[in-house]
Amino acid sequence: MRITVRDLVEMKRNGQRIAMVTAYDYPLARLLDEAGIPIVLVGDSLGMTALGYETTLPVTLEEMIHHTRAVVRGTQRAMVVADMPFMSYQVSSEDAVRNAGRLIQEGGAQAVKLEGGRTVIEQVRKIIAAGIPVMGHLGLLPQSVHQIGGFRVQVRTREQIQRLIEDALLLQEAGAFSLVLEGIPAPVARVVTELLEIPTIGIGAGPHCDGQVQVIADLLHLLPGPLPRHARPFLEAGELIRDALARYAEAVRSGEFPTAAESFQLPKDVDTTWLDDLATRLAGQGQDPGREGQEDARRGAD
Repeated sequence: MRITVRDLVEMKRNGQRIAMVTAYDYPLARLLDEAGIPIVLVGDSLGMTALGYETTLPVTLEEMIHHTRAVVRGTQRAMVVADMPFMSYQVSSEDAVRNAGRLIQEGGAQAVKLEGGRTVIEQVRKIIAAGIPVMGHLGLLPQSVHQIGGFRVQVRTREQIQRLIEDALLLQEAGAFSLVLEGIPAPVARVVTELLEIPTIGIGAGPHCDGQVQVIADLLHLLPGPLPRHARPFLEAGELIRDALARYAEAVRSGEFPTAAESFQLPKDVDTTWLDDLATRLAGQGQDPGREGQEDARRGAD
């Protein structure tokens, strides 16, 4: 039985913190589900962490559907939320409903997430009216990275704080079941969390949110280089994987891999001397096994 919107609201009421992690493929989605993570987000962050883009902006709806399908196949209990990529909902409510529907119908997600406040309220209402749960996203909006001048902390002035609080209340009123708060000061996130009846999920928003979300590549430190300030590596998986791959390559070069234990043999009652004879004869003729050799091999096997 998958986690539902009601379950998440009940978790907030009971003071139970909510863990959310991004995933983009079947193996990691399965591990997250087995670890008991209640929400798995197929984030458009896959553009940077899985596809090698510089930002989330090039990610297409088709790519999101493709990765969402894989994550859904890897989960049984977690709620799978799919990000709506750049320009899949900004143009019109009709586009928003249609594209959200594809993420649900074709991708198999149980909910969608989109960025913005009052500017997308109409889209949020229409998507929810179509029967699709919506998770909101305020603060640092990665899809607006060019407009805000990079990935930096947002909401520092009184006017910005007031606007964010108003947007959060508008999203709740419109029917959003949860709200991601990204890259905002912890005191602001605390106030928003206390005001809302729906859960807040923080990323770089301090400890007062109802839950936290982390990008899987940061949480496992899969990619080289420094991590964002808000991230903590719970495993140095990148180093472990690189070491394992280096050991594998050396084992191949040295001939240590594969051994008999990793190889398949013919049945013991099969006479293999004809194989040696065939190899010797062909080597003496200086030719590769052709049709004649293949026929010999078939006769020997018979």
